[in-house]
Amino acid sequence: MLAKKIYWQFRYNIPFAWVMYMTQWLPDLTITVKLRGFLARPFILRCGKNFQIGRDVTLLCPQNFVVGDDVFIGKGCWLNAKAGIILENEVMLAPYVVISSLQHTLDGKSFRFGKSLQKQVRIGKGTWLAANSSVKCGVTIGCYNLVGANSFVIKDSEDGCFITGVPGKTTKLADR
Repeated sequence: MLAKKIYWQFRYNIPFAWVMYMTQWLPDLTITVKLRGFLARPFILRCGKNFQIGRDVTLLCPQNFVVGDDVFIGKGCWLNAKAGIILENEVMLAPYVVISSLQHTLDGKSFRFGKSLQKQVRIGKGTWLAANSSVKCGVTIGCYNLVGANSFVIKDSEDGCFITGVPGKTTKLADR
C-alpha cells in the first residue's frame, strides 16, 4: 500500500506540480495556457486534445482526473480529485473555481478527526462554471449548464440548466 502511494506521488503528483511551478511565471496567453496543458497531459489519468490550463491551478490526485477535448481551466482553480473528477468535452472553468470529490464529516464535536466522504464529480459537455463557483462531492452537472459566479452546486442537475446562488438553485435554460 505504501509503495503504491509513493508510486502515485512520483508518477503523477510531483511531475504535475513541477510543470505548474516551472510555468507559473508565464502570462495566461493563448499559447502559454496551451503549453501548460500540453506539458501536464502525461501526468493526468486521461486527457483529451487541446487541454488548456491557467496559472496557479492546484490539482490534487491527478491520477484520478479525466479531461475531455477542448477543456479550459482558468487561473487559480482548486481541484481535489481524490475520488475522481471527470470534465467532459468543452468544459470551461473560470478563475478560482473549486471542485472537490472529498468532504469532511463531523465526528463528535469536531470535523478535524471525522471520516472523509469520497464521491466522484462529473461535469457534463459544454458546461461553464463561472468565477468563484464551487461544486460539492458526488455532484453530476448535466451537459450545457451554466453555473453562475459565486454559486455553490450541492445537487445533480439536468442538461441545459442555469444554476445560481448558495445553495445553487436550478432553472431550465430556454431552448434555442
